[in-house]
Amino acid sequence: MTSAAEITAAVRQLYNTYPFPPEPLLDEPPPGYNWRWSWPAAYSFCTGRYPSQLDVAILDAGCGTGVGTEYLAHLNPQAKITALDLSEGALEIARERCRRSGATNVQFHHLSLEDVTQLGQTFQMINCVGVLHHLPDPQRGIQALADVLAPGGILHIFVYGERGRWEIKLMQQAIALLQGGDRHNYREGVAIGRQLFAALPENNRLKKREQERWSLENQRDECFADMYVHPQEIDYTIASLFDLIAASGLEFVGFSNPQVWQLERLLGSQPELLQRAQQLDPIQQYQLIECLDPEAMTHFEFFLAKPPLPRYDWSEDAALLAAIPWRHPCLDGWPGACVFNCHYDVVQLNQAEQQFLTHATGQKTVAELLAEQPDFNLAGVRSLLERNLLLLGLKE
Repeated sequence: MTSAAEITAAVRQLYNTYPFPPEPLLDEPPPGYNWRWSWPAAYSFCTGRYPSQLDVAILDAGCGTGVGTEYLAHLNPQAKITALDLSEGALEIARERCRRSGATNVQFHHLSLEDVTQLGQTFQMINCVGVLHHLPDPQRGIQALADVLAPGGILHIFVYGERGRWEIKLMQQAIALLQGGDRHNYREGVAIGRQLFAALPENNRLKKREQERWSLENQRDECFADMYVHPQEIDYTIASLFDLIAASGLEFVGFSNPQVWQLERLLGSQPELLQRAQQLDPIQQYQLIECLDPEAMTHFEFFLAKPPLPRYDWSEDAALLAAIPWRHPCLDGWPGACVFNCHYDVVQLNQAEQQFLTHATGQKTVAELLAEQPDFNLAGVRSLLERNLLLLGLKE
């Protein structure tokens, strides 16, 4: 049986051979955003409230070539970012990426995720994307992260889903069979994999899935290797995912792509079925969606928290009027009448909504802004909130 040390060494060798992700280095901040990497946006998603402090400690656990690290740094300029990875080659690129884009609030460490307690500090926010499923023991990894998460802190995780990676798993096994005992020759594995896809008939299910979903990014050998010749991968179902979460001792806050987990998306045309499904407990509801839409289950992305994590409800008019509004930090196209919100939904704004968002800078309460803008009201504020254009805080 392969030991944990041998698995770790093989993973390090892969990412030294093919540093990942292979995004280009820029001499400016990265384009676009991922709201999950914005501390105010992520904290508000988890609690309903804009955070009381911005100068927090953030950990990028398994940073690779620093693509997520760079976003964390630029989206949270007041925060202190710590990034670690076990690949020396990937870390070298990550350091250069952040240097070139002017991300100066980052410290890098050549360290395995399981050894994160060696840093001797805790973090209000941890980002762990695409890492746990490559560890020899993911439970040990998530427990290590839980140990360094501060009380009231949040942990964002991305792991692979078994149902949506069925074709990928079969191609991984096919390449391994043809490669034989030399599976750590990753360049050979990539070559064999490309030959296999070229050889398969056009109507082959594995080939069709690759062409429909992955082929554009997999033009790059780094992406192809990460997907098809990785020496260690554990894919999750809803059942095994919640076993992993339970092992962490942390609280499940929610999936960070909640639109995927709406029963109405699949059963909305059948009210009786929808009502029956709504009687299931939450995990059973997730399992039902997993069964009915397996192609969407290529991964799971979600937030955990270390209690106590506060929750804020702005349904009462008095609470909403007393709130401090902030324009959402992840809007594309602002200022303007047509913007993309944090989920990249297209949102059309009327003049009154634009005016309110312009002044939603965390300086005045909702009541004070409405007093200055009599053509706007609480219903309009709630509409901005529902469309993910606004965050709400409390006067300190």
